[in-house]
Amino acid sequence: MVTIRLTRRGARNQPFYHVVVTDSRKRQGSASLEQVGFFNPIARKGEPKLKLDLPRIDYWVGKGAQQSDRVAQLVTTFRKQAVAAA
Repeated sequence: MVTIRLTRRGARNQPFYHVVVTDSRKRQGSASLEQVGFFNPIARKGEPKLKLDLPRIDYWVGKGAQQSDRVAQLVTTFRKQAVAAA
């Protein structure tokens, strides 16, 4: 099964997450099918906190990919921000 989930990157006490499409049987951090965004929970001024490629996420969900709970929350948040900015 294909899943969309977060993969942690960054240094100790400085988390940074990639939003990736991967096979659910693979370990976290292993090779993924595609990177569709990032999430920086401790972004400073001028740095983006969240960036997602919504068309690619919609494509994968249309193909049957399951989103993790946290990714589903982030996608909802990003969609609201996109509507507010438009």
